[in-house]
Amino acid sequence: MTRRLVFLIPGALALLAGLDAALLLLGVWAPVDAASLPDLHGILMVFGFLGTLIALERSVALAKPAGFIAPALLGLGAIAVLTPAPLIVGQIGLLAGSLAFTLLYIPLFRRNFDDAVLVQALGAAMLTAAALMWMGGVPVSGLIAWLTGYVVLTIAAERLELARMSISSPAVVVFRLLVGLFCLALLASLLWPGVGMTVFGVALLTLVAWLLINDVARRTWRAPDQPGFIGTCLMAGYVWLAVAGLIWVLGGPPTSVRAMDATIHAVFLGFAISMIMAHASVILPAVLRIRLPYHRGFYIPAALLHLSLILRIGLGDGLDLDWALRWGGVINVIALLGFALMAAASAITASRKKAKTTKAGAASAKEDFNR
Repeated sequence: MTRRLVFLIPGALALLAGLDAALLLLGVWAPVDAASLPDLHGILMVFGFLGTLIALERSVALAKPAGFIAPALLGLGAIAVLTPAPLIVGQIGLLAGSLAFTLLYIPLFRRNFDDAVLVQALGAAMLTAAALMWMGGVPVSGLIAWLTGYVVLTIAAERLELARMSISSPAVVVFRLLVGLFCLALLASLLWPGVGMTVFGVALLTLVAWLLINDVARRTWRAPDQPGFIGTCLMAGYVWLAVAGLIWVLGGPPTSVRAMDATIHAVFLGFAISMIMAHASVILPAVLRIRLPYHRGFYIPAALLHLSLILRIGLGDGLDLDWALRWGGVINVIALLGFALMAAASAITASRKKAKTTKAGAASAKEDFNR
């Protein structure tokens, strides 16, 4: 656990710094008031937090020491951009980490030649392309489609892996075609931004439709306990992803601050963070070898996240209400921190119970031996 936790700590620090930057962008009080933080908000959240977390999970799946190079470089790159060192140092670290992350999928793919792993590799390649473009001077706002491709393809492929036993072969073929359309639309957006981003939005909506039809969450979201929580988070995440797709279909490349804010947070909060919340009690035990039991209280920060997005995107961005955008953003931060604290509390409680059970069992065994 301790060795793996070392790789996760930079990602956690990137998350905290990214949330601090979010508060600064909203124009409210933040614990750290650094002038450079707001410009790094998206980089810290996607590369530093999501990139490190997902790369670490894939490294554990590979189960080879070389695999941990990717999360290490991504984490160190995220920390480097926060230091007084030249920005290029952190950019090189993030580019190297993204490239190592992409290469990590080669041995994973060779295990059984699973097309879901290949789609995840495409997502990691998009992350690498975004890192390269950022190093070349492209602003973060110009990387949104590529970063969206990274999170969407990674998560969609993971859902395909879980649904494979319950879906037909034609459905898998359709998924491959939709991924191909998605990639072509992303490339087209470089040459013809207007038409390309509209087609990108259409491709995104078709992927959402495929997930809604084929994901097991469609049947489990009404179930009790953990299956119901996971299903609810997944279904809510798909709704927000559809919102982002609709914005791109109707407006093409976001040209206003409001449209940009809505698409970014629909994808990376409404969709990506919903997936993190849904799978936290499954992923973290596998990655860190700790117990993280499901608790009904997990619904509180999850519900808070989606309500705050309705306030931020629906009222703030949709109706151009500054107060709604600001308060929605603040509650976004509270929801993320609340879930992290609740998950930590659940893990600590489970560890203590396990220690007490082990101690009681040892004492009982000793008594039986003495008898």
